[in-house]
Amino acid sequence: MKTIGVKRKVVIIGAGFVGSSVAYAMTLRNIAHEIALVDIDREKAVGEALDIRHGMTGIGETFIYAGDYSDCKDCDLIVITAGVGRKPGQSRRDLTAENIAIMENVLKSMQPYYCGSVILVISNPVDVLTYMVDKRLNLPRGMVVGTGCTLDTSRFTACLADHFNISTRLVDAAVIGEHGDAQIPVWSGVKIDGLPVEHYCDRKCIDWNEQIKLDIALKTKKMGASIIKRKGKTNYGIATCACDIAASVLNNKPSLFTVSKRLFGEYGQENTALSLLSIVDSSGVSSILPVSLSENEAAAFQDAADAVRSLISLV
Repeated sequence: MKTIGVKRKVVIIGAGFVGSSVAYAMTLRNIAHEIALVDIDREKAVGEALDIRHGMTGIGETFIYAGDYSDCKDCDLIVITAGVGRKPGQSRRDLTAENIAIMENVLKSMQPYYCGSVILVISNPVDVLTYMVDKRLNLPRGMVVGTGCTLDTSRFTACLADHFNISTRLVDAAVIGEHGDAQIPVWSGVKIDGLPVEHYCDRKCIDWNEQIKLDIALKTKKMGASIIKRKGKTNYGIATCACDIAASVLNNKPSLFTVSKRLFGEYGQENTALSLLSIVDSSGVSSILPVSLSENEAAAFQDAADAVRSLISLV
């Protein structure tokens, strides 16, 4: 494990919509002293770095520039966003074969310079690619982290807040499993204003039933596709989530996220990568929190593990 350096250097591989948005969010929050943008199209990386730098004079001290894979030799965090994105009508799983090939090239180019830093995978299908990177590099457990269901949890929280017309700060909720169709909203753990959701609804005389839960879960699951249909991509939400995770790694500030990691028997699962409630710090995922799942949630988690395993067979 690499000890976080005083420079707090980040290498972002892939300067497309997501990679550049991650760089922008990190620069706005001033969580890194140095950011190297690496892309197969170097001119695009140069342009994105310059554009971000020119908007930040007087705001922070982050130095952002177009780099190359050799920048990995002294960095504290590597963020991988390289890959093709979803088009309207596509699922994340549709990207598997093409993005596995792209990830193979990324790892081949990165490995000669890899310095033991934490690796954050954003590229989709993120669970499959998180497993792939972890298996190829054979690093200490937890050092390869996927953004996983972090964004799904944020969307679930927002959908619940909208339903109850309250601030998201009053919602405690989580989505685990696959970042995709097999995601699992953990209804048994949802709290609104500190109360289990059922108790909150009883106290406020608010209707609450299985159909409402299904509608909110479906809205959460389809949110990514809905955004892509409207604007052609999703980039800001995942960039903010990735920035939060990066801040925990770079500042060694243990924080709770529903991130994806390769599983070694947790919840009875192996040879797969899924999201669980996890503590993230400078070592990556330092621990996974136990969660009491209902019978239906446990069965859904098994289905999610099987779904991701079926795609991992392509790795």
